[in-house]
Amino acid sequence: MRETTPAAMPPCFDRWCKKFDDLLRTKAQKREFRNYLGGLLGESERKNIYQMASDSVGVTYHKLHHFLTEATWSADKINQRRLEVMNKCNQTRISRGFSLIVDDSGHRKSGNFTAGVGRQYIGEIGKTDNGNVVVTTHLYDGKKSLPLDIELYQHANSLPEGKKDRNFQKKPELALKLIDRSMEREYRPGIVLIDSGYGNNTNFLKELEKRKLNYLGGLAKNRKVKVVNSKELTEEIRLDTLAESLPEGTYTQTTINLEKSRTVWVAVMEVEISRLEGIRKIAIVMNAPNFKDAEDIDYFITNVEPSIVNAQWVVETYSQRNWVEVFYREAKGWLGLKEYQARGIKSLKRHFILVFCAYSFILWHKLTGGLRRRWANKPLNTFPEALEAFRTAMSYRFVQWLNHNLDVFVAYKASLGFIWA
Repeated sequence: MRETTPAAMPPCFDRWCKKFDDLLRTKAQKREFRNYLGGLLGESERKNIYQMASDSVGVTYHKLHHFLTEATWSADKINQRRLEVMNKCNQTRISRGFSLIVDDSGHRKSGNFTAGVGRQYIGEIGKTDNGNVVVTTHLYDGKKSLPLDIELYQHANSLPEGKKDRNFQKKPELALKLIDRSMEREYRPGIVLIDSGYGNNTNFLKELEKRKLNYLGGLAKNRKVKVVNSKELTEEIRLDTLAESLPEGTYTQTTINLEKSRTVWVAVMEVEISRLEGIRKIAIVMNAPNFKDAEDIDYFITNVEPSIVNAQWVVETYSQRNWVEVFYREAKGWLGLKEYQARGIKSLKRHFILVFCAYSFILWHKLTGGLRRRWANKPLNTFPEALEAFRTAMSYRFVQWLNHNLDVFVAYKASLGFIWA
């Protein structure tokens, strides 16, 4: 059922929201915080402010919009509290040695009045288009996947002085800022997982090593390396040329266990890379036993202790990055991460953090089993299953409310121009 009302939300929802009440100054802010989260968690396909207000009896567009854009509350403090709440429970506590996934995600956005909008590569459509891009940090500890922090990348074209503007920061700079934020909370990762957009940036790798962080990252195929052998270093060679030159027996057959099992062939070797002191290990991963038959070839670099790095470790560890893609798919598809009616950078970040709060609410209940006990007849193993159980609770309580407040609902429908029979 698409319609809902704040008066009929399940008690577990209000208990969650109360954990943030002391960070919201007024009763109106507390009320609209609940209304916004309730709208994100509702069944409406669209999650913009207008649609969320239209689908909720007793919620008005202007108050919801004011809460997002003008009210005096801090998105950073709300996000910090969210992580503190998750860290207090045994089932949801942030484990030591987790994998920290750094990634960026874009979505289309028409016009040029929204902060950060510019023509840039948008991953979800696989090409350059007008849109927004966010940089995020995400953790995975073997049991759960949880978003940590987010920052909007402001494209140079969206700033008055372009790349010379004082607010302009490159994506690796934003990523380091988010990593430092996790370290300040004493969330120290066991390894940082990055794609080639960051792994190919030598300065970024040096900054990770300066912080004494292990990493496993992608490399571009045209990156040049010096191969270490028993005699001496060869001349610099491109990675794709190196992969083509390796004999077939060099590659080890390995299986990746993702949503579907996949067989790959991996070669691991030691190399030197310009501007990085010492030896690093790289891995070449192909979907065929030889280069000429391979259609999908990836290149990776790591500074992890060489004795640990082998073919199985590389593919198993890097496959954990898939969890951030799962999060983006769920947050965009179910919670409206890319749907908002705001233009300023402060308002955009508030929307993103409120989506994080809604996501964490469902994750918390999935892991602690609260929704399973009353609102599901099977184990809740995935985020969509747990969300569906919560929406069942919302619908059930709304029908109960409707039975006692039919006149209110009829008046609500009439205000939208409908006649309810």
